[in-house]
Amino acid sequence: MAAEKIKITDLAHPVLSEIQQQALAHAAAHPVTLTAEAVMAAASAATGLGDWGAMDFLPRLEQWMRACEADTGLSAVGRGSLFALALRYASARLQLEDLIRRHPEIEQIELEAPLVIAGLPRSGTTYTLQLMGADPQLRALPHWEGVRPVAAPFIVDGKDTRFDLAAAEWAQTDAVMPLTKLIHEFAPEHITEDIELTGMDFGGYYIEWLAHVPEWRDYQLSHDPTPWLRYLRRAIQAVVWQQGPNRWVGKCPQHMEQLKAVEAALPGAFIVINHRDPVASIQSAITGPAYSSRLTRTSVDLDQIAEYWIDRYERLLRRCVEQRDQLDPNRVYDLYFHELMADPMGQMEAIYAKAGVPLGDATRAAFAQAIAENQRGKHGQLAYDLRGDFGIEPAAIRERFAFYYERFPQVRIEVQ
Repeated sequence: MAAEKIKITDLAHPVLSEIQQQALAHAAAHPVTLTAEAVMAAASAATGLGDWGAMDFLPRLEQWMRACEADTGLSAVGRGSLFALALRYASARLQLEDLIRRHPEIEQIELEAPLVIAGLPRSGTTYTLQLMGADPQLRALPHWEGVRPVAAPFIVDGKDTRFDLAAAEWAQTDAVMPLTKLIHEFAPEHITEDIELTGMDFGGYYIEWLAHVPEWRDYQLSHDPTPWLRYLRRAIQAVVWQQGPNRWVGKCPQHMEQLKAVEAALPGAFIVINHRDPVASIQSAITGPAYSSRLTRTSVDLDQIAEYWIDRYERLLRRCVEQRDQLDPNRVYDLYFHELMADPMGQMEAIYAKAGVPLGDATRAAFAQAIAENQRGKHGQLAYDLRGDFGIEPAAIRERFAFYYERFPQVRIEVQ
């Protein structure tokens, strides 16, 4: 049965629900200060901890907060959301550093060659991770654990409360922004991204999805990502120390522009690169921030969103094309969206064969169950309209990305 197509009819001129109006009023009554000092003070107060580990993250946190403060189009909800995200990352860092201080053996854990998924946003990376994350041989990161990667502070009367906390947060998000689950699900059991761990070192492009922060984009692209990717490895060691196995599977679309750094920071990594028609990816991806803008911004600027992300995609894809052929050819697999959708089991078999990962009956059964549980559009599907919503001709974008189609001619055109 085809998924129900849902059209957001008020994308440019939102009609706010009562609960959305209440959220804006609540945020306005509780303003935040977007500075590194405010974030670090709040994190120390919340956790009772003060050991930050290596302080090389501080210039990134300062730049992050300056870029957010410079975004004058943020609403009170937008500002509050950015502060809350930074506070969560800072608190998690303090808890991680405390855990490693008490258990220094964590840093001696040898990780078996990780499996790392890269690829355009909305190119099937999430689906790929949901399948591979179901494999009991591999260690994936469910959302409930990703947002609170250290268990100890959340053990209450012998019970790990992290799942329940994440479930309550997701229920609140779903109530306020019910179409979010059609764009990117944050249910507690959903396998999440590496960005939750790199965020503790204040690296990555997450805030680019939440605010208009070209200063942060430029800062990232002019700095070596290796430090925060090495912190990712350190965080993975802590996660698998708490509960194995120690062969990691993770993903982040931004890895597509930092393939060599991923290879260096995660020795022996096998990289899966998801490929999809960038036009299809873009029209899907930009609808997400356009929808959330009704709460996070004082007005919805569809032109600004489209212009920013088309440019961002070009930067990401150019770095992918530059770096793809510098990888060890035995440790990389190009996964095409149309092939993944047509034959997910066959693609998993091909990836595992090349990566040298055993594919026994238990793994096949896990894949079959994950395929059944992660049908495309299980919550319904948004109807995307690049021309109607954003006034953009697909051919104009496609011409801009000719270099990508030339390097990866197997990419199938989806949007005419």
